[in-house]
Amino acid sequence: MDPESITISPITDQMMRVPGDTRSIVLWIQKTVSSLEINSHLLENISNTILFLMPNAQWKIDNGGLGGSVGYALYLSRETLNHPMLRNLHIQEVRLFSNGEIPTIHLAPGIEKRTHALLEMLDELIGSHLNHKDDAIISLLNAFFVYCDGQCNIKSVITEDNTKKSLVYKFKKMVDKHLGQYQKVEEFAQLLNVSPSYLNEAVQETLSTNTKALIDEQLVMRARHKLKFSDKSVKEISFELGFSTPDYFSYFFKKHTGTTPSSLRG
Repeated sequence: MDPESITISPITDQMMRVPGDTRSIVLWIQKTVSSLEINSHLLENISNTILFLMPNAQWKIDNGGLGGSVGYALYLSRETLNHPMLRNLHIQEVRLFSNGEIPTIHLAPGIEKRTHALLEMLDELIGSHLNHKDDAIISLLNAFFVYCDGQCNIKSVITEDNTKKSLVYKFKKMVDKHLGQYQKVEEFAQLLNVSPSYLNEAVQETLSTNTKALIDEQLVMRARHKLKFSDKSVKEISFELGFSTPDYFSYFFKKHTGTTPSSLRG
């Protein structure tokens, strides 16, 4: 892996875009900064937020001379973003939907802690000389993007006049709100007053994946989180997520992850 394909830097004092840098930039603003200017727009009261900036974005952060780190700046080359493990993640919507506005993701407190831990490990790995370092970096980056996927709000970067993109946005919001109550593509299509085939066509054209894959991915992500961070039984979790039986939930989970729900808990 090219040393410049992924780099990460703590955000301290003043930072700005380096002229000629062609990499995309992910800014994680953990603590409130004195000022953040992007493309001549001054953003105020930004904290606990992830911002995805295209290579041509002009940006500048000022920490007001307070010292200490307020987050991280993660630089990613096009080759990195096109890695097979990353390119199908739905956070890549940012690259598809971006129309000049600034894609932002606001993190819940629990997600913030895990994001911080992931970026700290990424920072440590990039500077190490461990065996299989590149694979480990991509795995951590994948985990970081998966958490971003769960928080992704693409409304701010969807153009009003694109019917299919707007439908995909509504579908994602519907899945976030009703997953567990509904699991079938036909059910979500009915809620959106479109045919299942048209909904799948919109998702395929916009995100290069299918509607069922999106639903299944969210089910797996929520199942992992509940199994790891709750004391509820596998049976309780299976019913919460809308599965008809715990056995079918176990079958579904193993099919998509290669392990059983009970094995994940250790």
